[in-house]
Amino acid sequence: MASAIGIIPARWDSSRFPGKPLHEIAGKPLLLYVWERCRRARTLDALVIATDDMRIARAAFDWGAEVALTSRRHRSGTDRVAEVAEKWPASHVINIQGDEPLVDPRLIDRIVSSLDRERKLQMITAAHRFENENDVASEHQVKVVLDRNKDALYFSRSPIPSNRGHASAPHYLRHQGIYGYRRDFLLQFVRWKSGPLEQAESLEQLRALENGVKIRVVVTGRGSPGVDTLEDAERMERQLLSGRGPVATRKPSAHA
Repeated sequence: MASAIGIIPARWDSSRFPGKPLHEIAGKPLLLYVWERCRRARTLDALVIATDDMRIARAAFDWGAEVALTSRRHRSGTDRVAEVAEKWPASHVINIQGDEPLVDPRLIDRIVSSLDRERKLQMITAAHRFENENDVASEHQVKVVLDRNKDALYFSRSPIPSNRGHASAPHYLRHQGIYGYRRDFLLQFVRWKSGPLEQAESLEQLRALENGVKIRVVVTGRGSPGVDTLEDAERMERQLLSGRGPVATRKPSAHA
């Protein structure tokens, strides 16, 4: 069976929320929630936090996490993940967002299993229906439309597809920022130049579509909300303290 590594990119200097990875939510750092839930995935052979900041690295070491110190020059989390993947001989690389504290380990397993099962699949991600239709208009909530094979046709910050007054509203899908790659493809992907669609939307997954690469999309029943701002963190804390937090998950796998 192919090997899989989960990599959680984490940086301190977020423009909207500096220090976000170590911001405490209900008494625990945000990044720690993510790491603990990823440990419960059964299909990961290794799990690494990739960061360029010693404050994050020291905290993660204290939790017992494996940490990779990466370059400060990276423009995106994907570039940070690729730096780690280049030195790690796993065949599958799972890029896990460090700001989604309710990430479902079962989704990670589905993504790895899909890469195992479909040898021609180069890239895979996830989406779910919007729980709140009011969020569809937000440019911070990325939308995706799919073909009949559950491959992405397009990603956008605008509402897609357009609803031109028809009786039944379209089923808008919110893109969830988790990615699975074949390692060789990822190392090629980060070398490609940004194209006009990626630049217009500021969405790097469009680089793959612009180069003719299919992106499989796993559609889940519900997603894991991201923490982009202090207000998001406060909302997440209320959710966790109310008992509507992480769903029950499996025991940690052997690598954890």
